[in-house]
Amino acid sequence: MLMIIFAWISVFPTILLSPPKHLWALVTGQGFLITLFSLAWIFLQDFNFANSLFLIDKISGPLAILTCWLFPLTMLASQSKMRLEPINRQQTYIANITFLQLTTLLAFTTPDLMLFFIFFEASLVPTMIVITRWGAQERRLEAGMYLAFYTMMGAIPLMIWIIKFYSTHGSLLPTLTHTLHITQALTNYPGLFWATYNAAFLVKLPMYCLHLWLPKAHVEAPIAGSMILAGTLLKLGGYGILRTSPLLQENNLNQTLFIMLIAILGILATALLCLRQTDLKSLIAMSSVSHMNLVVAAALISSPWSYSGAMAMMIAHGLTSSALFCLANTSYERTNSRTMILLRGTLMIFPLAGAWWLIIMLLNMALPPTINFAGEVLIMISLFNWSPLAFLIVALNLIFTTAYTLYVLWSTQRGPLPNHIKTLFPYQIREHLLLLLHILPGLLLILNPEIIF
Repeated sequence: MLMIIFAWISVFPTILLSPPKHLWALVTGQGFLITLFSLAWIFLQDFNFANSLFLIDKISGPLAILTCWLFPLTMLASQSKMRLEPINRQQTYIANITFLQLTTLLAFTTPDLMLFFIFFEASLVPTMIVITRWGAQERRLEAGMYLAFYTMMGAIPLMIWIIKFYSTHGSLLPTLTHTLHITQALTNYPGLFWATYNAAFLVKLPMYCLHLWLPKAHVEAPIAGSMILAGTLLKLGGYGILRTSPLLQENNLNQTLFIMLIAILGILATALLCLRQTDLKSLIAMSSVSHMNLVVAAALISSPWSYSGAMAMMIAHGLTSSALFCLANTSYERTNSRTMILLRGTLMIFPLAGAWWLIIMLLNMALPPTINFAGEVLIMISLFNWSPLAFLIVALNLIFTTAYTLYVLWSTQRGPLPNHIKTLFPYQIREHLLLLLHILPGLLLILNPEIIF
């Protein structure tokens, strides 16, 4: 754990001491270097390494890799806008993003649940700072308030439950917790209990009905905030549910049926809401709510298949939705607008960007043989195994997903060419590289998907 902290803290001296001209290049390079080392180390350990302060297994390993990988990509993405600010603000921004990335990474790799809770909540602070300080619009303070209050309200029952657990059993280390569910006393309302102690995770994911902070936060956040929020912070919720589920006795689904219904309806409702959005970033945020509700449904079924499906879904979604936010940001930097109707016809001028839009939207739609498709299929099969009716309802989601994918492609790429688009400057190599580095891990995982199952 100390090694990881020191590796990422070594970015801070770089920020302070590097000359303003080379600041972004040096930080990005160092980020890639550290990521490469940590990747090599995790693969050498073969995804299982346990210590009293550090844990890499099949659940936390892929997510830790994803977190490390997204940091240099955020640095690549936010250069063009941030270069115009004074140098001390740029340094503060980079330090903030580094700190955010470090807290999420530590949350993914701590075995102790109390430490996990602390880092889970600590990641809220830099997110708030990034959104409320570097956000684009006037409503960013409101978005920060939404984010803070939703997260804090959800976290209270979780904290009480963790403290009670700690006081009765004296330890929260995973070596003990695998057997602890035998000693758990039965509660009167297991479904309600599950919902209350997972409330923090369900808000973070977010479950439908608790998702109102997400479109706000995404729309107001700068690009790095959006990427990290979509890529890793949403995954903290899913990771928490998967990590704490062994602590309970097997919850039968009749108890948590209500939450299952909300998740299934949420998958459909948010996919339909996507068809009504005019704001590009808001649409991407809504589609990620739809994907994350699939993860909630999978976690409720809690069979090995649905768990591996949820894992694959989280990794794939982290890559594709982050890439989508990058794409939305590239067009936003050129036109200063996120309204889709103002961006139409860009296929004529940016054909390569049109190709990126097509590829990434198809990935988001879960086209076979992508890893998104693998995750969705695993979740769908375990749903079918539980109830064929539920499977049929969720299968409608495929139609709606295709519908809003086509809606995005038609409204941003096709159509008559407005005059204000004709003068825009072309895509830089940096942006193509950024999108390539998002999509490449997804394509490589097609060849070897058992890493993340």
